[in-house]
Amino acid sequence: MSQLKRTPLFDLHLELGGKMVPFAGYEMPVQYPLGVKKEHEHTRSACGLFDVSHMGQILLQGPRPAEALETLVCADIVGLPEGMQRYALFTGQEGGILDDLMVANPGEGLYLVVNAACKEQDVALLEMGLDDEHRIEVLDRGLLALQGPKAADVMRRHCPQACEMVFMQHGRFEIDGVPVWVSRSGYTGEDGFEISVPASETEALARRLLAEEEVEAIGLGARDSLRLEAGLCLYGHDIDTETTPVEAGLVWAIGKARRHGGERSAGFPGADVILHQVDAKDHRRKRVGLLGEGRAPVREGTELFDEEGQRIGSVTSGGFGPSVGKPVAMGYVDIAHAELGSTVYAEVRGKRLPMLVSKMPFVAPGYHRG
Repeated sequence: MSQLKRTPLFDLHLELGGKMVPFAGYEMPVQYPLGVKKEHEHTRSACGLFDVSHMGQILLQGPRPAEALETLVCADIVGLPEGMQRYALFTGQEGGILDDLMVANPGEGLYLVVNAACKEQDVALLEMGLDDEHRIEVLDRGLLALQGPKAADVMRRHCPQACEMVFMQHGRFEIDGVPVWVSRSGYTGEDGFEISVPASETEALARRLLAEEEVEAIGLGARDSLRLEAGLCLYGHDIDTETTPVEAGLVWAIGKARRHGGERSAGFPGADVILHQVDAKDHRRKRVGLLGEGRAPVREGTELFDEEGQRIGSVTSGGFGPSVGKPVAMGYVDIAHAELGSTVYAEVRGKRLPMLVSKMPFVAPGYHRG
């Protein structure tokens, strides 16, 4: 792992007994001594702290940055109010998804958080797609995610102003004199905060938060099971360059202003393909949630069949859902089999296991909407 990068919390992960694995070019903790299942359950019942400093943090500045970014994403960025953030998708000319990201409007320029595995290509995409008047700055900052039903109780002791925000709001504050950028959001389905902090101050803030009784360090394993139960896509697995936003069930991420009849219709890569699918509803496959029986997890890559034995799709993410108490998965099936309540069959070790096409998220979200 000598070629891998390290976040500002690498030494702390080792001190806490983190089991380090390669992930998106970094050495990251997959779990701590508590174990994946208990880390998952602790986040659902109390509060977990995640190191997400491997994510790319980018500042986009220049004239009318929202209009500029809209030439590369299908979201409504021009209509994004100051102090809010929005989920967005970089799309390709064929309609596929190049990456998913968060875009915040702090009042001056735009603040982007992109996936770790895609950040170099995303920076290149911005540099090629925008003119010389726009400045793209890759930031040297840590990123912590404080997640769970008790996250606000913890945050109130350190940054009470941030607790006045609601889901998807973004603000700039101070914790113990250190400037932080905070959004009320996350990747677990729970209430929580993502805290961007100068790299040199990341460990000190992490230690302060971990000193709170409610907080445990949480690794990549539980992060994955939490986001799967929350029905949230993982780039490179549930969405990729071969998948359109419509197939992925992410039509809500296409701003109404960007659709046919909207005030800034189209104007993003792949708009012809994507908006045709929105209007005609003629896409051939769809991302669905799948709920299993028994306890055997159904993993990524598992093929899916109908009751006649015809292959109809495959699983893109799957495992046992500790909070659901059953195997949970998501994947793509032919549109004819995508109706809620349909039964499909997953082939696991030579057996065809029934799975129910189910509504996502699999757990009730705990987002704080005010």
